[in-house]
Amino acid sequence: MTSKVIYQGDLRTALTHLRSGSKVETDAPTDNHGKGERFSPTDLVATALASCMMTLMGIAGNQHDINITGTTCDVEKIMASNPRKIGTIRVQMTVKGAGSYSDKEKKILERAALTCPVYLSLHPDIEKDVHFHWPK
Repeated sequence: MTSKVIYQGDLRTALTHLRSGSKVETDAPTDNHGKGERFSPTDLVATALASCMMTLMGIAGNQHDINITGTTCDVEKIMASNPRKIGTIRVQMTVKGAGSYSDKEKKILERAALTCPVYLSLHPDIEKDVHFHWPK
């Protein structure tokens, strides 16, 4: 098993990663009867996309000796209605770690990000609006 999830009541869950014991709590968003005091489950999906993209970029960076330490992502999740679901995930990735990157390095890193398992697992109806910002 990967994780254990416990419903705590009041639209909150407690998640435990079984191998490490790492914990996360969720709360329903304010626009869906919750308090919005923690990540919502759909926030975690959107955030997992950015985390997965960065992880794959890190793997590619290690394989090609490309430093991306300090790279950041701003993530925006936009909900759709009828039915209520994630409509768009916007990712603004600011790549850091080196003073500059060659076109080849940029292509390697972007390809890694856009072929991460979360990106490929998301339903095709979810718009993935990804922008890479490179140092000048």
